[in-house]
Parts: sequence; C-alpha cells; structure tokens
Amino acid sequence: MKGGFVQIFKKQAIGIACFFFFTGWVQGQSAYTFLNTPSSARLAALGGVNVSLADRDVNLFSANPSLVGDTLNGFVSANYQFYLADIGQANFTYQHKFKKAGSFNFGVQHFSYGTINSYDPAGLPVGTFNSGETALMLGKYFSANVFRFGATFKTVFSNLAGFRSTALVLDLGGLFVHPEQNLTIGLAIKNIGFSLTEYTESGNTQLPFDVQVGTTFKPEHMPFRFSITAFDLTDYDAFENQEDSPSPVDKVMRHLNVGTELLLSKNVNILLAYNFRRRQELKLEEIGGGAGLSLGLSFQIKTIELVLSRVGYGPRQASYGFTLNSDLKKIIRKREKI
Repeated sequence: MKGGFVQIFKKQAIGIACFFFFTGWVQGQSAYTFLNTPSSARLAALGGVNVSLADRDVNLFSANPSLVGDTLNGFVSANYQFYLADIGQANFTYQHKFKKAGSFNFGVQHFSYGTINSYDPAGLPVGTFNSGETALMLGKYFSANVFRFGATFKTVFSNLAGFRSTALVLDLGGLFVHPEQNLTIGLAIKNIGFSLTEYTESGNTQLPFDVQVGTTFKPEHMPFRFSITAFDLTDYDAFENQEDSPSPVDKVMRHLNVGTELLLSKNVNILLAYNFRRRQELKLEEIGGGAGLSLGLSFQIKTIELVLSRVGYGPRQASYGFTLNSDLKKIIRKREKI
C-alpha cells in the first residue's frame, strides 16, 4: 500500500501520508475521517480533541453539541486550517435564536485535498484530480439545571478522485457544569449514522464512530485552565497490528489529550497542548521534531476575536490555522447608533 501511495502522489506523499496517519485513514478503519479534524484554531491549538470546554466560542458545538449556550446567540465564526501539502479546511458557523423554536447552530465544514498529480505504476504522469469533502451541520441544545444536552445533525458529501459518497451523521453530547467551582465534565458520542450512497457498488463504508469524555477545570487563584480528554474509547486495541506494539501504559496514553490555557487577561489567552498518540505515530526515531505539540494565541480586539494555532507533525512539518469570531448583535447595535 505504501509503495502505491508514493507512486500516485509523489511529492505530496509525505505531507498527505502524515496527515492521514493521524486521522486514521491509512489504517483503513473508516471513511469521512475529516469529521474528526478540529473545526477551529482554538480546538487545533488544544490538541484537536476537547468535549468539555464551555467557552464563548460558537465553533465548539462541532466538538460537543452541548458546549454552546444562549450567551452565543448571534455569534458568527469563520475558520481556515492550512494543513500539509495543499490540504486545507474551511469552516463557517453561526448561532441564531428563533422566537418560538429557540436557539440553533448552523455550520459548513469543507475539507479540500487540493489538486493531486496522478501517476501510473511506471511513474509516468496521467493527469490530475481534485478531491474534497463537505459537511452541512445543524445543532440544537437545551439545559436542565446543571446539565446541558445537545445533538448535531450532519449531511456529508464526499468526492475522492471521482468516487462519490453521501452520508447522514448524528453527534450527541452532554455536559455537567459544577454550580460552584470552575469545573465541567463532557461526553460526546460522535459520528452515528450511515451512508446514503457508496463510493463503489460493492462498498460498505464505515463512519469514524467515536466516544469521547473529558473534563475542564480552572484551579482557584491560578491563571490556568486545564482540559483532559479521552478519545477513541471504542477501540482500545487500535494499535495491535503495529510493528512496535505499545505497552499497556502506552496504549492508555494514546487515548489521552491534554490542553492548557494561560489566561493572561480577559482578552488574551495562550493555548498549549500535547497529543501523545500524534507524538508516537508521527515522530522520527530519536527525533521528535515537535510532533504532538500544538500551541495557539487568542486575543480580542473590540468586537472581533482572533485565534491563531500551530500544530506540529514532525521536523518542519506543521499545520496553521486562524479563526475570526464576532458577536453580530454588537456590530449591528453599533451601526444603528451611527
């Protein structure tokens, strides 16, 4: 498989292989794995997995549909992630409150694999092809005392080198908010669903089903907020077929992501995370090269919040992202006063 991969993609092979190794595609486990990529720079900077951070960020409903609330009504966000090679992801999210139906979240996630050169087994060019995947998202949440619950419905369209597929997907989430302490505990059951159409007539596409649980807490009188998230809990032995079979402790660590926020002020935060699985799967022998480490910066300028992220995959291999968040209600009110 690896030899054919190199023949087909050539110069872009290293970047694409590293990316798909991280998402699980090369393991042949499932399709639509772009659904598990972080939808914003904040999520990317915090390690890519977080189901418990109930912050003022409308993008968080894609990680756990219960992470949003009424305070985000009217918020809009635009995001772009620059991955390896010419792979990129664009996201747009918005939360709106209807008079009778209440608040809903809307989102569009588009993942582009760029223009890829195709080669025959002899290494001769035979042309190019484009590939991409898109998800249309609709989310709904409600609160019950110290608990929040939510669901996100997704319609997925996939085009991989001319092979097309569509699917219906559902995410379910819950959140516990401690009434006195700065502590939240989240649970997300992600990518429940089925394919409407297959890539091939004999296809049996599997969705990247996942169960994630995590907690976010801020120690009193400290300018730090910590998030610990366990992911891929339905496949504990996902690494059994690897040549370097991990130890029991290694297996546990590969299901954990740790993120930290340094809250410098109300408007400026520094983000840092460590993803052990990404580190182990993408590092070079004796040279980690920054794989598994991610960092970011968020700052508020009047009505606009800008978040920047960098995610390391190895020596000189990283993805970069930015997010623009804003409260449309404030912008509209300011214009009305002018």
